[in-house]
Amino acid sequence: MESKLTIEEEFSQALRTIPDFPKPNILFKDITPVFMLPDLCARLIVHLKQKVSHLQIDAIAGIETRGYLFGFALAQALHVPFVIIRKAGKLPGAVIKKEYALEYGTAAIEIQEGLVKPGCKVLIHDDLLATGGTAMAAAGLITDVKAEVAGFLFLIGLADLKGKEKLEKISKNVINIVEF
Repeated sequence: MESKLTIEEEFSQALRTIPDFPKPNILFKDITPVFMLPDLCARLIVHLKQKVSHLQIDAIAGIETRGYLFGFALAQALHVPFVIIRKAGKLPGAVIKKEYALEYGTAAIEIQEGLVKPGCKVLIHDDLLATGGTAMAAAGLITDVKAEVAGFLFLIGLADLKGKEKLEKISKNVINIVEF
């Protein structure tokens, strides 16, 4: 008798692992093949909605660019606004900026002013949680406008890099659909 896979197993099997990208000794987890499976994508949105429905969020903030892909669809399913977090210099108008450390150097992300209101409960979403640096910077953007980080949602978590432990200092709601 054929065993039925869980949605997490189906998602994991649909991922592509690319060795030595973007640099040697990195095993890149590519979500691109998942988009070739529209039924899986639709079921994944339902699954994500179930995972976060208890958080009673007011908005979802998606981190550039892969955080937009499922983040916007999830925001639509939950009937909440979707806020774009982009690399510095990419958004028009007045912005709020947060710099963060990289392995070599720094980077910065931004949100447009006025989109996230004080007291708003925001779920931060991205495709992958590695060291947590970008997600922590995103949380800084949210708290800088006096809003609350309701939690973090990732499709993939890389357990060995300990990003989840860092983010749990901000919110105990750190959700990974699959973990490697």
